[in-house]
Amino acid sequence: MQINRLLEMVYILFEKKKVTARELADYFEVSQRTIYRDVEALGAAGIPVYAEKGKGGGIRLLDNYVIKKSLLSEKEQVNLLASLQGMNVLNGPEVDPVLRKLATLFKKKDADWIEVDFSHWGGGIDEREKFNDLKNAILGKNKIAFDYFSASGQKTERTIEPLKLMFKGQSWYVYGFCLSKEALRFFKVSRIRQLRQLSEDFFRTLPEGPVFEKPEIGGSQIRLILKIDAAMAYRIYDEFDPASITKHQDGSFLVVSYLPEDDWVQGYILSYGDATEVLEPQWLREAIKKKLENSLRKYL
Repeated sequence: MQINRLLEMVYILFEKKKVTARELADYFEVSQRTIYRDVEALGAAGIPVYAEKGKGGGIRLLDNYVIKKSLLSEKEQVNLLASLQGMNVLNGPEVDPVLRKLATLFKKKDADWIEVDFSHWGGGIDEREKFNDLKNAILGKNKIAFDYFSASGQKTERTIEPLKLMFKGQSWYVYGFCLSKEALRFFKVSRIRQLRQLSEDFFRTLPEGPVFEKPEIGGSQIRLILKIDAAMAYRIYDEFDPASITKHQDGSFLVVSYLPEDDWVQGYILSYGDATEVLEPQWLREAIKKKLENSLRKYL
C-alpha cells in the first residue's frame, strides 16, 4: 500500500539521512521508477525530500526537518511518547518499534524516561513474564486459571475473567470476575502461581468508576484503630492518609483507618512486629494475640 510505503520511507530517511534509490527499491521490492514517483508524491505533500544524482548522490530529507508543528504540537509529541513509554514497561513487543520510530521522527532523545521491573526482589524472568501474560489476557479477553495463595498460605485454584491490572499501596493486583465465587475480586499478583491463559473468551466489561472505591465489590472493610510506635513513622506516612493519623506527645501514633476484612489484614499488622497494638476491633485484637502466642510456642 503506497501510504504505508511513504511513511516507512520518511522514517528511513530520518534515520539514515541519505539512501540510494536502488537501496529503497530493494527494500520495498519495487522498481526505482516507483521510488522516484514516491519522492515526487512526498514533495507534493510538503515533505522536503529530494534526489541528488551522480556519484555520492541519493535521496535525502532537508536537514533539520521535523514533522510539522500543525500536525502535533511540542507538548503533544512529548505526551504521546510518554504514553507509549508507559505502555512499553509492560513488555509489549508491538510498542517498542512505534516508540523508536516516533522518537526519531520527533527528534526526541529522552523518550526512554521510565523503567519498571514488575518482579519482586529475588523474582526471576517468570515473574516478569506474568505481567505480560496478564496484559495479553485482559486485552484479548481470555479467561485465565492459576493457583492462588492467601495471606495464611492456603492454596486454591481459581479461574477468572481478568478485567484490569491495578497498583494499590505497594502491591499489584489483577481485578476480575472469579468463576468459583461468582463475584468480582482482587487478586494480589505476587500470590499467583502457575498462571495459564485459557482458550475460552469472555464478554464481561469493567464496572463504571474507580473500583478501589467500591469495597463491596471485593469484600467488606473493617474500621481499625491502631497504636503504632514512633519508630514506624516512615511507614505510617507512606501507608495511611494523613487525616487518619494522630501523633501523641511521646512520638507514638494513633491511626484510624479502613482495611479489607480478610486474612491479609492480620499479616499486614504483624509486619509491624512489636511496634503496633490493635485497639479495635476486639475480635481482631484477639486474633493477633492468638497468632503471637502460637508463634511464641515455637521458640519455647
